[in-house]
Amino acid sequence: MTDSLTAHQAGDARARLVDALVRTGDEDRGAFRDLYSLTSAKLFGICYRICGERQAAEDVLHDVYLTIWKRAGAYEPHRASPITWLATIARNRAIDWRRAQGVRRSTPIEDAPPIADEAPLASDTMLADEASHQLHGCLEHLEQRQREAIRTAFFDGVTYAELAERQAVPLGTMKSWVRRGLARLRECLEG
Repeated sequence: MTDSLTAHQAGDARARLVDALVRTGDEDRGAFRDLYSLTSAKLFGICYRICGERQAAEDVLHDVYLTIWKRAGAYEPHRASPITWLATIARNRAIDWRRAQGVRRSTPIEDAPPIADEAPLASDTMLADEASHQLHGCLEHLEQRQREAIRTAFFDGVTYAELAERQAVPLGTMKSWVRRGLARLRECLEG
């Protein structure tokens, strides 16, 4: 009973997020406010983890929402979950910022100062649980080197060049591992 209730709640939260994102694509400012309130804590966390600095993460988050406002009309609900689509934008913007700085993060995330409100939104928790369970199940079906490269790149914010250096392989090889792994991951998530 609890699992079906949780799945139902996760489905409702996802539907609300899809609706807010689609309406944002139609330039609905109220929907954009809803989208912000549903996702800002999670997206800030992604930016902060990659940037390593609170002010930089706030600046990057601002750019993330400008990008979302401009690109929301291109979101296709049948191609990706809304939180995945949004998190990808946040991750890419944060990595772009980091590359522009030309420095590597020196403070481990465990040593970072706490974010003001550490309690996640219920909708974020449900979406994360649903997506996490499915994602981790699909990740286990990948080759070990692909799985590790994808986890490190997307969960730790490490660039392809850094991954290639760590594994002592050419950059093109690392990109191929990740690209093929992501293709297999997409097939698993869509299937």
